[in-house]
Amino acid sequence: MFPDPLFLCDPQLAVVPVFVNAGAALLPAVLAGLASALALLFKPKELLQVCRKKPQVPLVVVAGGVLVFFLIRWLAAPGVAAETRGRGAGPEAGRSGTDWAKVAFEILRQEERGRLVGSMPPPAEPPKNADAGQPADGPLVYRVNYQRSRYQGGPAPTGLALLWEFRQDDAMVLSSPLVSGTFVYCATAILDPPGTYGSVFCLEAATGRKVWETPLKSSSPKVDFKGFFSSPALTADGKDLIIGQGLHVDGEAELVCLEAATGRVKWLLPTPLHIESSPAIAGDIVVAGAGAIEAGPDHKPKGDPNGRGHPGYVLGARISDGQEIWRFPVIDPESSPAIQDGVAFIGSGLNGGGVVALRIAEGLSAKARLVWKTDTPFPATGSVTLDGDLVLVGCGNGDFVFAAPNPQGTVMALDRATGKVRWSVPMPDAVLGTIAVRDGVAICPVRNGEVVALDLKSGGKERWRQRISERSPALSGPAFTGTHVYATTSDGYLSVLDAATGKVLERVYINHESKPGELALTFSSPLVSGGRVFVGSETGGLRCYAGSNAK
Repeated sequence: MFPDPLFLCDPQLAVVPVFVNAGAALLPAVLAGLASALALLFKPKELLQVCRKKPQVPLVVVAGGVLVFFLIRWLAAPGVAAETRGRGAGPEAGRSGTDWAKVAFEILRQEERGRLVGSMPPPAEPPKNADAGQPADGPLVYRVNYQRSRYQGGPAPTGLALLWEFRQDDAMVLSSPLVSGTFVYCATAILDPPGTYGSVFCLEAATGRKVWETPLKSSSPKVDFKGFFSSPALTADGKDLIIGQGLHVDGEAELVCLEAATGRVKWLLPTPLHIESSPAIAGDIVVAGAGAIEAGPDHKPKGDPNGRGHPGYVLGARISDGQEIWRFPVIDPESSPAIQDGVAFIGSGLNGGGVVALRIAEGLSAKARLVWKTDTPFPATGSVTLDGDLVLVGCGNGDFVFAAPNPQGTVMALDRATGKVRWSVPMPDAVLGTIAVRDGVAICPVRNGEVVALDLKSGGKERWRQRISERSPALSGPAFTGTHVYATTSDGYLSVLDAATGKVLERVYINHESKPGELALTFSSPLVSGGRVFVGSETGGLRCYAGSNAK
């Protein structure tokens, strides 16, 4: 079964083999005619008679000779030979040749994209009043706001069809896209052991056309960015785009600020570690976590210049000048923080296990900065979600790559003012992706491939539970429109669920059709904006889907 709905069989496609083999079918007839003409060269009288009676014959002969010459050259070309050798040898064979079936499919796909572009409205503007405790016209952060719904208004599309894709060879999109007005921002990661590389880019949201891409920290001397796992955040004035740099194996990575209009690097804030945490913004202050680099069978942190290992810390910086204004020690804060009323909430991951509330103002002592700290039974690596006076966090004993031998997980609701545990709900595996909240309902991704809906008003009572994959974990947070849930699994499938019942309505393959994901590294969270779904994957780049049944 083809993963893309536009690849469904069509009776009209039966003409493709005829088109592909037309040259080969005509070649014998052309050669026979040319042979007859050449035979006349050895019979001058007959040739002269033919030329007098039919003067067009010499022209036909010359044209036929030219045609055969170029046809033979084309058939002997390396690409064509490779294509011929590769037929029937699998999707990787004959890649250098022209696959006319794919060309025909792509023509149909382009026609469908054109129809969808013409029928869909432009992407919706970001919501003026976010439902997450951030002010009107506030910043756009990871998953739009601190309720982490990944929904920016407009229809909730179903019957998804690919509208456009932005894809580069070997580049994964682990980061989650951010849409602002008519633009979408995201980042890439390339694994090139022992290092990683990446870029930040901006596209037109309606068409996928690249506006800018920034792969370098500095052009003189030329210094590449490390790969990006972190997702971008945009300041309230729309001028500055801020993102963390580095994957889990990386050290000496920076917090990066780019000019949103051009992609120009405005400042870099260095750390000895990496920033997989997605930044949170409040006014002129940005907060992010610098996570530990664990190594060895005991998973102890490394990276300290004195060899003791660096456990990690949370930092605050001024956006206006890129200066670090405070630092607070937290063990492995890979979590993405949330900010409300001048307090940042962030999780503590491997070797830690907890949630910390920190005042973000400049000039405070460590004692004054800490509001509260609450321990969790497992590492809390997922992003913190806020809903009214609740702080929601998922935790578990697995990670993004390896499942625990005895998997366990928990969803916890803490009192925002005191950190006291209001309630907790056990899960069959780790909850690593972000919890999405709307209208008193929390949608929780579970590492065992399930999605669970909890009722916040009844202390976390389960509304429904749905498995979206039998073999692959759900590692990224879902998008939740109120009527639909959009959730991914690490093997590259996007599932659309009915939010009332959990029923799976459809599944779409978001990795590239000719290059399936082999590493199970689809971590990007889908975003719904203006009747479109934006999502990244391991091999499919950043994709935009439109629906035929937008509701």
